[in-house]
Amino acid sequence: MTTPLRPAWAPVLALSASLLTVMPVAWAAPAATHAPRQDARADQPAVKIDGAALLRHVQALASDEFEGRAPGSRGETVTLNYLQDVFRKSGITPGMPDGGYLQNVPMLYMRSTPTLSYAALGGKSVNLASPDDVVAWSMRTEHKVSVAHSELVFVGYGVTAPEFQWDDYKGADVKGKTLVMLINDPPLPDPKRKNRLDSAMFGGPAVTYYGRWMYKFAMAARLGAAGALIVHETKPAGYPFEVVRNSFGRGHYGIKVKGDTPGLPPVSGWLKLESARDLFKAGGHDFDALKKAALSRDFKPVPLGVTAHSAVANVWSEMASHNVVGRIDGTDPKLKDEVVVYTAHWDHFGIDDSLPGPRSRQIFHGALDNASGVAALLEIARAYQALPPAQAPKRTVLFVLTTGEERGLLGAQWYTRHPLAPLAKTVLAINLDGMNVWGKTRDVILAGHGKSTADELVIAAAKAQGRVVKPEAHAESGLYYRGDQLAFARAGVPVILTQGGMTYLGKPPGQAGKLAQYTARDYHTVNDVVQPDWDMAGAAQDAELLFLAGYRAAQDATAPQWKAGAEFKAVREAPAGK
Repeated sequence: MTTPLRPAWAPVLALSASLLTVMPVAWAAPAATHAPRQDARADQPAVKIDGAALLRHVQALASDEFEGRAPGSRGETVTLNYLQDVFRKSGITPGMPDGGYLQNVPMLYMRSTPTLSYAALGGKSVNLASPDDVVAWSMRTEHKVSVAHSELVFVGYGVTAPEFQWDDYKGADVKGKTLVMLINDPPLPDPKRKNRLDSAMFGGPAVTYYGRWMYKFAMAARLGAAGALIVHETKPAGYPFEVVRNSFGRGHYGIKVKGDTPGLPPVSGWLKLESARDLFKAGGHDFDALKKAALSRDFKPVPLGVTAHSAVANVWSEMASHNVVGRIDGTDPKLKDEVVVYTAHWDHFGIDDSLPGPRSRQIFHGALDNASGVAALLEIARAYQALPPAQAPKRTVLFVLTTGEERGLLGAQWYTRHPLAPLAKTVLAINLDGMNVWGKTRDVILAGHGKSTADELVIAAAKAQGRVVKPEAHAESGLYYRGDQLAFARAGVPVILTQGGMTYLGKPPGQAGKLAQYTARDYHTVNDVVQPDWDMAGAAQDAELLFLAGYRAAQDATAPQWKAGAEFKAVREAPAGK
């Protein structure tokens, strides 16, 4: 699962031809312990996922041999061979038009060295120190990206949200300008309750996509801005500027494209709060007063009376990586051209040779994140393949194991830009990222609860298991916007992302704290390995639930729809080509 943090070590270069001959790890198909059982409903199979089979996959994928599964490394080669071998032995049809399983994803690793300065009319030039005052970069494959004499314009929160009748841009022409914007969603007070945010606007305390840096930079790029700077504030961000400096100042991964990188202006960056105050003051403006003004629907972009000059020196390397795609063809003549997509990212952070200790302690094994999700997808795919002809899915089901999720959802982004079925005919995407490895639960957590009618699929599947669905307890953490599901949602496809519940069956009271312990101790570290206290019955339970949810989407006459207020609804409903 991706976070703002990125590893400090540089990537390896593209795969050599010799590595492509590495033999796959041996994988034996487990006994058909999850062959479909006849349920009370004749049109819905009861599938039993084998927890032991899940564990065997995780143990293989998170072993030293797979070297942390970094894109473009020998670890990728071993991983790809394993995944293709499992698909072949399970009878899963290759998903690519060329008859193979691999979708090429060209990637870049970019190191940027920026210099930025600004000056008010008639005033002296002020240099911004990098990375202490500003953290900036460019993903253009140019050795030097320059933006000179670019007018700075304050655009509030940089949000255009038709469903909330909110537009910070008001049709202003910002081409060639450098935009300065505030972090997160507009925190609008509840008119009826003191000291609370209005839950009817931008999710209240819960973050929405409009608050994510991805959205803000993408809007700037769409409007032709030359640059975009987000003013960092520790309290709304939830982390200090040092995290920005460590996360965005050490290099960036991206998809190799010709010309401008989609979703990013030529120069992107984060501006330290104190530096932003000085910049606003240089143009005769008060930062706090404009921040307050930005909380109104009537806000209009404010030229700051300051001109920016930026230059970014770039050094980059290219690498070849791949998504792995399998498919189960639909059987209904009218519905088989529509698809349900299951995704799970196979990649992790590889090896850091600078760490002390033996080789095994230098490998980021990524057992929970995300060998567990990959294992669940593989067994769900096998469950579909094992269905009798009478119960085969009406719609086509795709299984996409993505690369580069930890580097910025790159494999999922590439897929949505090069889909194997039209996105308009992709009815649902279900992402598996970090399974519950601590036992069965009475409940299941649904991220993004209330955004689409796909919720009903999860609720029905949970009910069949005797479970209840609950929303995230901490929606402000933005889980819904931090995994491969976001790439599909941004493309307008309704998505499902679940987490294991918090009420464990037959476990001691402290079991609910296991996830927090993992996050604090193991997440994105070399400690993410298979643990002796794992109980894969929970992962199997959730895999069965997601099988049922996806199967119902593959069978129903009506497809899931975004609900009113969902920030991705307009994308889904936009005319073709818009």
